[in-house]
Amino acid sequence: MRVERRDPTFLPKTAVNQQWEEPVSEAKPFEIPKRLVWDAYRQVRANRGAGGVDGVSLAAFEKDLKGNLYKIWNRMSSGSYHPPPVRLVEIPKSGGGTRPLGIPTIADRVAQTVAKMVLEPLVEPVFHPDSYGYRPGRSALDAVGVARKRCWQFDWVIDLDIKAFFDSIPHDLIERAVAHHTDLGWVRLYVGRWLRAPVERADGTREERTKGTPQGSAASPLLANLFLHYAFDRWLQCHHPEVRFERYADDAVVHCRSLGEAEAVLQALRGRLAECGLELHPTKTKIVYCKDDNRREEYERVAFDFLGYTFQPRRAKNRRGRHFVSFLPAISNQAAKAVRRTIHDWRMASTRNNQSLEDLARLVDPAVRGWMNYYGRFYRSKCVQVLRSVNVALARWARRKYKRFRRRERASMHWLGRIARRDPNLFVLWQLGIRPAAGE
Repeated sequence: MRVERRDPTFLPKTAVNQQWEEPVSEAKPFEIPKRLVWDAYRQVRANRGAGGVDGVSLAAFEKDLKGNLYKIWNRMSSGSYHPPPVRLVEIPKSGGGTRPLGIPTIADRVAQTVAKMVLEPLVEPVFHPDSYGYRPGRSALDAVGVARKRCWQFDWVIDLDIKAFFDSIPHDLIERAVAHHTDLGWVRLYVGRWLRAPVERADGTREERTKGTPQGSAASPLLANLFLHYAFDRWLQCHHPEVRFERYADDAVVHCRSLGEAEAVLQALRGRLAECGLELHPTKTKIVYCKDDNRREEYERVAFDFLGYTFQPRRAKNRRGRHFVSFLPAISNQAAKAVRRTIHDWRMASTRNNQSLEDLARLVDPAVRGWMNYYGRFYRSKCVQVLRSVNVALARWARRKYKRFRRRERASMHWLGRIARRDPNLFVLWQLGIRPAAGE
């Protein structure tokens, strides 16, 4: 059994500057600053997350923080770091089925973040401006906003769905892309090892991986972006510079001027992605007509979903107050169902009738604020309509808590409305102007 010598200077000297001294005696083939490992740990700590196959939580990892971080640095610097298996968790998908999520150990998450912090500044400057996923200073809402404007400029959209993207990426192509951007041997070495780390299922069985990168790991989003930069973004820019697109990780839409152009670009994309080991979903990938008052053609598909929003013809009002039909995004039916399911799962009436309205506000406010910040950005009224379900749940709670409201739905909503007028800041929902109404 190998015993590793621990460096007493590894931890920060003070909690204020958190500086580490560099090693002065041990010769390592790879120069990895200790400070980089510390900064990576701080990112992992900020992101929280569950433990991996070793069962070690973040709290348990921090009980011997000095020793654990030194072990990571020592092994990575010497070239002897081998990632443990990734714990496989099946996450239910809102549309049915499950999505495999790979959970690395806390230590492996730190190690991956070390490599990510070195690789990201090298590749970020070359990424396409219409790539939005997991990039500094960019968000999904940015992508939705740009897509909204381009749907007014271009009549047709290709709604792309890459089948099992994270499970299908060829390892050799990712490694070639990484090697193109860095000659650091340790980054290239460990990227290869992370790609090939086995997956451990809940029953303890392990499965070797010959392709793909697990969703849930610290390095996967950057590696996926790098792969699609060459497989999709750059190829489309070179071969079809006349079209525009927005991509968030593997979720992308392409804007075209005509149906013929959309069909030609889609056919070319199928071939290009097949060359890169990927397949477009045969039924979920589709061409959509951005129909509005100025677009009179008839086409079977006039709506698509992108990043939790449904783009489709919607009633709007111009600056003169006149109504017209525009092609606009609003919270998707799928996202609305997920919001209502969460509200239902709070079970206010059945399990929280011993709590006060203040207690309920602490429960629901963070979620409501997040929903409104995201889904209320575009076509706010649709999101407001969905969030009224919170008032309905609160009224149901009142009927269960107070006998005088039993079987008196309108009375409970009136009571809630009076409280909202008296204390409009009690719930974030009410602060946003979504007050209880007897007709809800």
